[in-house]
Amino acid sequence: MTTETETDPETDLFEEHRPALMGVAYRMLGRVADAEDVVQEAWLRWSGADRAAVREPRAYLVRVTTRLAMDRLRQIKARGESYVGPWLPEPLATDVAGTAQDAEQRAVLADSVSLAVLVVLESLSPLERAVFVLREAFGYPYAEIGALLDRGEAAVRQLAGRARRHVEERRPRYEVDPVQRRDLTERFLAAAAGGDLAGLMALLAPDVRLVGDSGGKSRAPLRVLEGAGKVGRFLVGAAEKGVADVSFRLLELNGGPAVLVLSGGRPDSVFQVDVADGHIHAVYIIRNPDKLRLLAAA
Repeated sequence: MTTETETDPETDLFEEHRPALMGVAYRMLGRVADAEDVVQEAWLRWSGADRAAVREPRAYLVRVTTRLAMDRLRQIKARGESYVGPWLPEPLATDVAGTAQDAEQRAVLADSVSLAVLVVLESLSPLERAVFVLREAFGYPYAEIGALLDRGEAAVRQLAGRARRHVEERRPRYEVDPVQRRDLTERFLAAAAGGDLAGLMALLAPDVRLVGDSGGKSRAPLRVLEGAGKVGRFLVGAAEKGVADVSFRLLELNGGPAVLVLSGGRPDSVFQVDVADGHIHAVYIIRNPDKLRLLAAA
């Protein structure tokens, strides 16, 4: 006797849109756990909605997810939580090549989820961030964004323009050539792991910045390091101290190549670099264990 698994069309419909909803929520919050909570709450809203009255399920789900993310962001800002040391987004495993259809789309997608851009988005208001994400990352028309957020099209255009200027003024200009970035990432890993100061200095731009995020829960610089000398010496010192039973894994995080450092098979830290003109201009190190939990199975 065979049994057939019955599927719920409404659940299937939600799951079809889940990746897009997670994309919106993560870009709004920069935190995977918070984004997952928001998407789960969107599911609860969807399961309890009068779906016969929902003419466009995707628009409804994006609207609910965006508003929930805005509320969560306001709560985070209102709590005024202090963070020990520099803050970086929780790294997110991505597959840009498998998601976007052409090189231009891949570049836009990678940029919209990059660590550098997400850090800048933290300084936007929740409403500005929602408009920016929906417009720049997902290409929604102004009129549709207005309908999603209960704002007039003219107001949305103003918000989008202000948010775009803010981001453009503050985000660094890095190249997104995936081949060059991967090559420099691999060379950086070899030099850093080997404590090769000369090799590192050949890769680092004179004005390179190193941003370490530990949340006060592990060892990492509590201030941004600037300059090739300081960054190179810090990396060599870190290599000399070493990590027990260390291994490395190259993977794609936030739209670009990154190095996952493991200690005894458990995530210890993540390194990612941004490049321009053939040199590394930014090094990001994430060591907050709360932000590495999902990478154990990556």
